[in-house]
Amino acid sequence: MLLLHTATMRSDDLARHLKGGLAPLYLLHGEEGFLTLESANAIREAAMRNGFSEREVLTVESGFSWSQLGHIGNSFSLFAEKKLVELRIPTGKPGVEGAKVLEAYAARLPQDTVTVIQCPKLDRTAQNGKWFQALSQHGEVIEAKPIERAALPNWIAARMTAQQQSLEPDAMRFLVDRLEGNLFAAHQEVQKLALLHPAGTLTLEQVREAVANVARYDVFQMGEALLAGDATRFVRMLDGLRAEGEAPHLVLWALAEEIRALWRLAQGRANGANMAQLYKENRVWGAKQGLVDKALNRVGGTELRAALSTAAKIDQINKGVGQGDAWDELLNMCLPLLK
Repeated sequence: MLLLHTATMRSDDLARHLKGGLAPLYLLHGEEGFLTLESANAIREAAMRNGFSEREVLTVESGFSWSQLGHIGNSFSLFAEKKLVELRIPTGKPGVEGAKVLEAYAARLPQDTVTVIQCPKLDRTAQNGKWFQALSQHGEVIEAKPIERAALPNWIAARMTAQQQSLEPDAMRFLVDRLEGNLFAAHQEVQKLALLHPAGTLTLEQVREAVANVARYDVFQMGEALLAGDATRFVRMLDGLRAEGEAPHLVLWALAEEIRALWRLAQGRANGANMAQLYKENRVWGAKQGLVDKALNRVGGTELRAALSTAAKIDQINKGVGQGDAWDELLNMCLPLLK
């Protein structure tokens, strides 16, 4: 059974949607590649269960001809088998010709066909494009958003439940610390636990023995830990980035941006400026505003000025004209702000 278009959904809503039937068209995009692949696989399996036995995969790469998709869109046969068409656009940019073909395809979707279009994260400009709007009007748009640290325990727990397992609280904390930022690894490690242990609740010792330290830290997640005053997480991420060979100048840039923004906000608040306007001017949106409020209540101008002074020192070290270890100074710069 094919469903009519309803609304844009997150990737974690897809399983519930597929229980009601298949839409004729899906556009998958988002920042979290693992969730995009998982969504595509779920649609593929649902299509097979519903008799879409023929599968055609097209990848937009050098030499690709958009006429291939146009031909599928214009092919109608009373005797054609149900078909699954997968179109992959690795750049997320179909170009002028591709955009026109996609618009025409969406307006006249082939019968007995489920089409899955995969793209990386699409920015606001792409989402405002006519081709994206045409696809979203006639199909389902599924966005694979990153799983934030606060949501990761529930994400892991759901997958553990599916394999009839659960984790003691300290085991869950250990797992989240080791797997933060790497859903591919998290998925693999959860599956590994099913192979190594029977159904039931797993202890910290059992998990510690089974799980490798595969956390992949994002430089920009450090700003979140800094604003939240989470010293343990911040130090762990800093050590992780250093061990992974990340360039200290990139870490400095990301952290200094957060500190400069805090300094501007602190000055504005002290002068009685409108906070909503200050947030807008400094591009502080959504949940980050709560973190910034916590940071402004925790640190003052003295600490922020000292941090900016240390940032200038680290910049000189990175350029080879200053003395000291950049990583040690990064820690010295931020520790007073984590109190």
